[in-house]
Amino acid sequence: MKTLAVLFALLLGSIVHGQTESSGNITATVPNVNGTEGEVHFALYTAGTFMKQAPLSSEKAVITDGQATVTFKNIEKGTYAVVVLHDRNNNGKMDFDSSGMPKEDYGTSGNTMSFGPPNWEASKFEFDGAAQEIEIRL
Repeated sequence: MKTLAVLFALLLGSIVHGQTESSGNITATVPNVNGTEGEVHFALYTAGTFMKQAPLSSEKAVITDGQATVTFKNIEKGTYAVVVLHDRNNNGKMDFDSSGMPKEDYGTSGNTMSFGPPNWEASKFEFDGAAQEIEIRL
């Protein structure tokens, strides 16, 4: 009987622990899109994939009243970064001029403006699994 009680307690504990593992939605908004042409691409990265591999999740948004918003759904708690590109000509990539400077606007969840590609340390944020809204400026 004691063994049965211990097994029941372990089962109940694992169920409760499993329910504390949380996932939720991250809503990302760009409030300052310059122009109405094209789409805004959003990419959600982890430290291991940041600017090296395909993102964990990606979404596109149309531009409405100078703003674009997407929601990444069912994201596990953890550390993430969002990179955003205003793809003006809808070719699915960032365009550069002959000197290597970007021709299209971009930003990251850290809202740091720097020369060069986005940086993980400056872009990352903690997500606790509860619904979270972030604003990214281009």
